[in-house]
Amino acid sequence: MMRILLFLGTNLAVVLVASITLRLLGVEGYLRGQGFNFNALLIFCFIFGMAGSLISLFMSKWMAKRGTGTVVITEPGNATERWLLDTVAELSQQAGIKMPEVGIFPAQQSNAFATGWNKDDSLVAVSAGLLNRMRPEEVRAVLAHEIGHVANGDMVTLALIQGVVNTFVMFFARAVAHLVDNFLRSRNDGAGLGFMGYFAVVIVAEIVFGLVASAIVAWFSRFREYRADAAGAQLAGSGAMINALARLKAETQMPNEMPDTLTAFGINAGQTRKIMERVFASHPPLDDRIRALKEAAYR
Repeated sequence: MMRILLFLGTNLAVVLVASITLRLLGVEGYLRGQGFNFNALLIFCFIFGMAGSLISLFMSKWMAKRGTGTVVITEPGNATERWLLDTVAELSQQAGIKMPEVGIFPAQQSNAFATGWNKDDSLVAVSAGLLNRMRPEEVRAVLAHEIGHVANGDMVTLALIQGVVNTFVMFFARAVAHLVDNFLRSRNDGAGLGFMGYFAVVIVAEIVFGLVASAIVAWFSRFREYRADAAGAQLAGSGAMINALARLKAETQMPNEMPDTLTAFGINAGQTRKIMERVFASHPPLDDRIRALKEAAYR
């Protein structure tokens, strides 16, 4: 549950920081002084809502390397690293994308992730545990899954969706505060929320709407996992992809050693059984992913 709370907190923090910035810059007061200009408000919310998401996207490779301790392979130091580079190069060519940077991060749990701001400037990294415990065909399937994320442009799409929902969270929070303020003025001879009261209502509304927005973003994240699994099956074979997911399922009891801000980009996010965890989970249950691949193979 802590992973879910941290995932939500990361999304909400972007919106709350933007709100505080709007206030410090005097934008909140200006917009209220203009009689709640919907067009101006939507523009401001769009700029600030997208800014944090796009900045995170452009910094994603740097943050991923620092957050996981990933060491990028520039020159292979052994046969395993050579095989890893060659396999990623082969899969990238098949997928029609530029060769990503390839790295290894020091985690004992079998995991991998892909990130980067576009298809031709990406990073694919695998854990040391995955290389040590999985068979080569299973590692290749995991790499194909991550290459699928890159080829599908999932990092960019996820960042844009997050930016759009941030925009509407900020916008509707202020719309609610404006309605509450007008309601109080009509009942109290013109005495409304006041500046601090208005800002407090905005923050509370942003937290509520932010929870809904996080569920929307999580739904897309789960949807893109199915697409990446399908891409992995196409590049590496359905049997290898299914076996790789089954191996990951067997390791779900191991602690996740990847930072929570990167969980959505990893292949293994464990199993989610509780309803709330399923709603806000970045990955579908591994059983569902395996079932989807088997059904696609029989079509």
